[in-house]
Amino acid sequence: MSVPKTLRSASLLGLAGLVAASGPAAPVFAQPAVRDGTPSPAACEALGFPNYGDREDRRVPRRAGYMPAPPAPPPPPSPLIAQIPPLPVPPVEKRIQTPEAPRAAADARIEELVVSGGRVRSLPGPMRPSPLQPRMETERYPDAQSNPIKQVAQEPVSTFSVDVDTASYANVRRFLNEGRRPPSDAVRVEELVNYFDYGYPRPTDRAEPFRPFIAVTPSPWSQERQIVHIGLQGYDVPQTQQPPLNLVFLIDTSGSMWSEDRLPLAIKSLNLLVDQLRPQDRVSIVAYAGSAGAVLAPTDGRNRLKARCALGALRAGGSTAGGQGLTLAYDLARQNFDRRAVNRVILMTDGDFNVGVADPAKLKDLVADRRKDGVYLSVYGFGRGNYNDVMMQTLAQNGNGTAAYVDSLNEARKLFRDDFSSSLFPIADDVKIQVEFNPAAVSEYRLIGYETRMLAREDFNNDKVDAGEVGSKASVTALYEITPAGARPSSDPLRYQSARPSAAPRPGRELAYLKIRYKLPGQPASRLIERPIGPGDAYSSVAAAPESTRWALAVAGFGQLLRNDPRIASGFGWTDVTRLAQGARGEDPFGLRAEFVQLSRAAGESPPLSD
Repeated sequence: MSVPKTLRSASLLGLAGLVAASGPAAPVFAQPAVRDGTPSPAACEALGFPNYGDREDRRVPRRAGYMPAPPAPPPPPSPLIAQIPPLPVPPVEKRIQTPEAPRAAADARIEELVVSGGRVRSLPGPMRPSPLQPRMETERYPDAQSNPIKQVAQEPVSTFSVDVDTASYANVRRFLNEGRRPPSDAVRVEELVNYFDYGYPRPTDRAEPFRPFIAVTPSPWSQERQIVHIGLQGYDVPQTQQPPLNLVFLIDTSGSMWSEDRLPLAIKSLNLLVDQLRPQDRVSIVAYAGSAGAVLAPTDGRNRLKARCALGALRAGGSTAGGQGLTLAYDLARQNFDRRAVNRVILMTDGDFNVGVADPAKLKDLVADRRKDGVYLSVYGFGRGNYNDVMMQTLAQNGNGTAAYVDSLNEARKLFRDDFSSSLFPIADDVKIQVEFNPAAVSEYRLIGYETRMLAREDFNNDKVDAGEVGSKASVTALYEITPAGARPSSDPLRYQSARPSAAPRPGRELAYLKIRYKLPGQPASRLIERPIGPGDAYSSVAAAPESTRWALAVAGFGQLLRNDPRIASGFGWTDVTRLAQGARGEDPFGLRAEFVQLSRAAGESPPLSD
């Protein structure tokens, strides 16, 4: 049986024996004894990866008229790869090619305009961009407006899906470290806030995996208003109870991934994850560029060296058949599906899908269908200039996984070493929060952030409505700004309003009622946690509030200033953010809060993004 052409990735040509057979008499997925260590060309060649460490540039040549040597023939088909069914040939998109303005021959390229769905989007070619070329020209972010102020008398209930993603924080940090502020659409305040650990009290029962934390304090950026701080701390699954992993690394090896902050950083990141694998875990690798190909057949955690060799043999080149790669990755995950295990595809890409199925809506349907089958998807973004945050968010939210952005090896260490449990071992699915405000005590409210996670009121009780997944030891933080009854509201009261809030809240009266709905992993029916929010949760001043609340306020103020939120009073600025953060740094064992303080200073000194 011959290997289908769709399995021959343009970036993998010449990598002979990428998937070595285990021998004619061996079971398909039989693994040798423990084999680990530092990869070397000799060791990797013995495992079927002769091109490990070969840094030869396999991208399209820059010099006009230069013709590369013909690639080595593909390796003979492996029994493992031959079992994978051929992928359908995607429909050909209409393409228009237009020459760019003249520039130096070394930087000359043809820019491709791909017409898809009635929209034209400019995509960078596989060449190194000119230093004069703007990096921001094709980055795409969700166009989400800040949540409006709601009148409690008209709409007393707020419902949203939790979000434990952190992509926005690392991306914002990247901009500020480059000396400029990010575009406002790149800032999701909840992802900035949820980047940090708040030390909330931990739950002790896996059946009730959340323990709510509540604090109410005056708003630091708006007089007469208050902040309701809601924190959920997730259950910490002991290592002895963590289920096995069935992971598929899906790696973008297209031409746009060639630079050091993309494919090379992705490979280093995945090596950190490989370090965490246990004997009962299983990993496969799929690469895609032009077409999709399996690089490593399912391999258990006793043979981590083989996984490292496969990663080290990857090269960048070709266009981006992301939809095709997703299909093959899901097929591999399904072949090894185990209901007792965590079955997950881990996608590493800049999100620039430009061949085959590239419509976010169609990809959304694909990952949503596979989510229902028990295979989840987590997305890790890399690079700049053509970074597609819209694609990242669409895939992760519908794949029941996390979305993160990797701007450095330190961030990779945080994601794949320090936060390994929270990234991979779920404790709850479809986690939703609903807050009902008491019109006798609160006249207005607004949820800070979570603009892309809002749900209808009736979705809270509907177990068919998808919501966020939360991993072991992870925490969720949400902030509401409220206007107490009797304080000056943001808008005039209605003339014919039938019921008006009292002049002032009576002592002992509840401000709101909190509900949390969740499913235990693999269970179809949801469970409920609920508690009132009352005077016992209130603090007289920001200074008297808990450290976790003060830190959350500092990060939320930082994010709202970056978004140019008009609800932040003109008297609240970057020095206020820095001062608030300095007073709430706490122990900070990894220096993350100290880094944030420096970022807040940098934001105050950086010029706003020009249109």
